Amino acid sequence: MTRAEKADLRREAGQRTRDGLQTAALELLSQRGQEGVTLREITDRAGANVAAVSYHFGSLKALCESAIEHALERYLDAQLRELGALASTATLQEVATAFARPMMSALSAGGQDLAVMRTVARVGIDPPQAWERLNGKFDQSRREALRVLTANLPGVGEEELIFRTRCAAGLLNWLALAPIGTELAAMPAEQIERQLVPVVAGAFRGDTPAGG
Repeated sequence: MTRAEKADLRREAGQRTRDGLQTAALELLSQRGQEGVTLREITDRAGANVAAVSYHFGSLKALCESAIEHALERYLDAQLRELGALASTATLQEVATAFARPMMSALSAGGQDLAVMRTVARVGIDPPQAWERLNGKFDQSRREALRVLTANLPGVGEEELIFRTRCAAGLLNWLALAPIGTELAAMPAEQIERQLVPVVAGAFRGDTPAGG
């Protein structure tokens, strides 16, 4: 085996260890929150040693933040795929469905998937500085939403549409944490969509109460 091949094997092994630590951390975080996770539990679950955490992440706090950031990135990627697949002629209902699909999927799956989304939503209230690297994906998600929202709401300015999109995102995060999210999670997938999509579409449309 050449020196280059050995180096490649070491890199692959290191990446497996890093990925295993992230997965173990997220699983425990989703069950107990950040205050209930210990370094030893994570390393035992990942089959790694404590030194590996220091080597790959620097600290337990950094590992937990990295694990949650990775979960958020997967969520944003899923949302981008849904929004990016929409035609420019998509209806407001279709935009709302695509925007909410990743959260609806988590609510429908329940268990670990929903627990992970709750962890992400909880930390998202006061995100760490490291999450700034995801700003591009947040912006891209908003741009994809605006691409089809402007056709449906021609009289609404871009700044207002961005505000409504951020409100819709906040609504979905709140659902992951609020008791009503638990109620939705107990419903069949079709009913979750039937209940939730009109609410998200209403946030985009800027519906107001009668007489408002």
